[in-house]
Amino acid sequence: MIRNEVFSCFVFYAVLLVIKMYTIAIITGQVRLRKKAFANPEDALRHGGLQFHREDPYVERCRRAHLNDLENILPFLFLGAIYSLTGPSLSVARLHFLVFFLARVLHSLAYLLALQAPTRSLAYTAAQVPCVSMAVQILMSVASFA
Repeated sequence: MIRNEVFSCFVFYAVLLVIKMYTIAIITGQVRLRKKAFANPEDALRHGGLQFHREDPYVERCRRAHLNDLENILPFLFLGAIYSLTGPSLSVARLHFLVFFLARVLHSLAYLLALQAPTRSLAYTAAQVPCVSMAVQILMSVASFA
């Protein structure tokens, strides 16, 4: 499969997206420590006391960014892998993967830095375009077998 250029291109962007997701998770943990805002009482006790078992607006912003990644990147991983097997043009596939990747990076930055609206919404929408395109192309490829 690695000899399939489209699949290899997909794997490249998929791994970058997974690394980005891990980065957001690490940022969330670091912000929790810095803000002393722990989700679990045992963590709060370990880091100063039960009064630190609380929510913080910026920690919640980081968490929402991470959850949004999970909601959007996981479907992309499925769609991209299947799409890669349908024999698309390398240049078209690369464009799909690159647009999704860049839009998700922008979406995370907009979330974490609280960039002015509608930056985050536009980034979200831009990332959905290649996913819808891949889903339609997959369905067209397999419709005759259904």
